[in-house]
Amino acid sequence: MTLDYLIIGAGPAGLQLAALLERDGADYLVLEAGAAPGTFFETYPRHRTLISINKIWTGSEDPEFNLRSDWNSLLSDDPELLFKHYTRRYFPKAPDLVRYLADFAERTKAKVRYNARVTRVARAGETFTVDADGATFSARRVIVATGVSQLYVPPIPGAELAERYDTVSVDPDDFTNQRVLIIGKGNSAFETADALVETAAVIHVAGPHSVRLAWQTHYVGHLRAVNNNFLDTYQLKSQNAVLDGTVERIERRAGGGLRIDFRYARTVERLRQLEYDRIILATGFRFDAAIFDETARPALVINDRFPEQTSAFESVNVPGLYFAGTLTQQRDFKKSTNGFIHGFRYGVRALHRILGLRHHGTPWPATPLEPTPDAIADAVIARINVTSALWQQFAVLADVVLVTAASAAYLPEVPVAFLRDGGLGDVPLAFVTTLEYGPDHDTVDPFDITVPRIAENDAAAAHDASYLHPVVRVHRGGAVVAEHHLAENLENHWDLPAVHQQPLSSFIKHALADVG
Repeated sequence: MTLDYLIIGAGPAGLQLAALLERDGADYLVLEAGAAPGTFFETYPRHRTLISINKIWTGSEDPEFNLRSDWNSLLSDDPELLFKHYTRRYFPKAPDLVRYLADFAERTKAKVRYNARVTRVARAGETFTVDADGATFSARRVIVATGVSQLYVPPIPGAELAERYDTVSVDPDDFTNQRVLIIGKGNSAFETADALVETAAVIHVAGPHSVRLAWQTHYVGHLRAVNNNFLDTYQLKSQNAVLDGTVERIERRAGGGLRIDFRYARTVERLRQLEYDRIILATGFRFDAAIFDETARPALVINDRFPEQTSAFESVNVPGLYFAGTLTQQRDFKKSTNGFIHGFRYGVRALHRILGLRHHGTPWPATPLEPTPDAIADAVIARINVTSALWQQFAVLADVVLVTAASAAYLPEVPVAFLRDGGLGDVPLAFVTTLEYGPDHDTVDPFDITVPRIAENDAAAAHDASYLHPVVRVHRGGAVVAEHHLAENLENHWDLPAVHQQPLSSFIKHALADVG
């Protein structure tokens, strides 16, 4: 028997896709190496506090709006499957997510085969064969939702002498009065550094680039405030430091411990030798491609850390091999949110719709509209004031209004790149709405009150806004022919008649004038 879909991995992405396929009555199966869903979170993060927020109280009863502040729930029509029922912590503990995922799998009746570690994926013709713990499965399409499960080890001579984030002790007492170097400048590095502040004598955190702060870049994978206490100990001279530069060699020291050759990023000093008792690699994770044989091996990019994908989340070189979840951050690497549950839950829903469109003739969900400026503007305004998908997947997902002379239809949450690549077919005229930051938003200190700013609700200057705001573009025959920005608003209420509604309606009216 050949399945339509075989999903590898029962983490959040695999379960999200399984729930959608189960709802459809689709022919699918999930293979999971562990004995339960979400086994990644039984280990990570190592110090057990998630950086995904769980803000329960928003002042709103709109479930779509509330998902903006709920970064852990998967998409479901079941109100009991909201993460707020599992903990009230703003930054939850990892075991709460593990419990949630187990319940999600059970309540959605996801078809998961546990203790089925995939050892080989091959492709012959249009069919995949997948070996998992003694059994062989056949499928027309394979969706890999395994996440980035392997620690990325940079090519540093002597790196094998360092300890690894995935196995190093998490007991701070094991580092008492020691000099510790942590290589890496992401959240795992600073999570580790923060845990050692009370016991280690000296902690250095090193990497080739300056620390990037999430509150400035708006990329939530950059350093988060919950992990940045270490920066305080550095700037207030508590024997800790952040080093910008590259570790070029690690070697054993004759008297014990380790020595490194370090090249600073911005000094004329060529190399400096520094000595430590312990060195920890916290350099991020990568995709494990070992299960693929030559007939199904996907092309890799970004230092071979991610599979390269089309705008449909399909391998660029293996037809029928798709990816879901954090692997899809290859499409928006360090820019938007496909690397995180609150982003990829919508990416998975988009993938589900793409699969339906491509392989089952299922059209993209659409709501009919009157093809008038006011009707289209009203629909756009109503959605952008509550949508979580466009809010989380800024500049990546768009709501699309397709227009003909006699009709209009509102299509939610279309990947912008998929639309641009012709995924919806020939599009004579479309209004494409995204939420976006300004192009230089990550270069501005958001706490610097001397930086020139666009006045709130300044419709005339909306196109110069740095903060998140709606952008509506006119696509005609596959090309962008016009663009309209809606003014920033402190509380993200883009519904003022004179500031938002009327300028948008006028913009749409002008674009519709040429429709015959």
